[in-house]
Amino acid sequence: MRHSTTRRVLFAGPWWIGAALLIGGPACVATQTDSQAISGDWDAARRRMVKEQLEARDIRNARVLDAMRRVPRHLFVPESQRAEAYGDWPVPIGHDQTISQPYIVAFMTQALDLAPEHRVLEVGTGSGYQAAVLAELARDVSTIEIVPPLAERARETLSALGYRNIRVRTGNGYFGWPEYAPYDRIMVTAAPDEVPAALLEQLKIGGLMAIPVGTLMQELRILRRTATGTETLSTLPVRFVPMTGKPGREGQPPPPAKE
Repeated sequence: MRHSTTRRVLFAGPWWIGAALLIGGPACVATQTDSQAISGDWDAARRRMVKEQLEARDIRNARVLDAMRRVPRHLFVPESQRAEAYGDWPVPIGHDQTISQPYIVAFMTQALDLAPEHRVLEVGTGSGYQAAVLAELARDVSTIEIVPPLAERARETLSALGYRNIRVRTGNGYFGWPEYAPYDRIMVTAAPDEVPAALLEQLKIGGLMAIPVGTLMQELRILRRTATGTETLSTLPVRFVPMTGKPGREGQPPPPAKE
């Protein structure tokens, strides 16, 4: 596939990160959110998160804001971390992984411009929180996690919350999930050093992908698949955990997956 070089850099204010820490610049640190979370007033904490961290920045999509108000973020983090769930930062979930900062979840979701009829592939289930937000906005979500304990925990959490339009697979996201392709939208929540070819092949012509790319220096790319390759619509400096499981140069079949 040919890749275009046209891009519009989205960058206003601090550099945001999806799964590590804020690189620089001021943050909307909601101290009242922390005290509300500690007291268990989760609904108030969620409303404040949306108002101070999302609406105060550049999240304008009403459906995305509503989804972020509805999904109980605190239930996707370990109980010992729940007081931190609605803060303006990522939160550890075990196995050297994190649940992404609320802003980056909303930013990537808004960038995909989801419609109710869309079918979405997510690579990097993690806690399952991003999948839940996507499921509030799309017809169905297929999500893949390479770390078995995280996949199982996410599957249990999503099931307990009543999500019936999400399927979780334990497997290698580099291979995508071809059984349900093509997808209208693809979101990747860990950073490969280059865009995996299998994911592009599973994206519909005209479909959008949000993916962080790079090693030490990363950028979040919003891509549109075209008939001749891809078009880069925008970029944003980010820092995500690395995407693991890259196949060797000679290629290799996907390892057994578990649903």
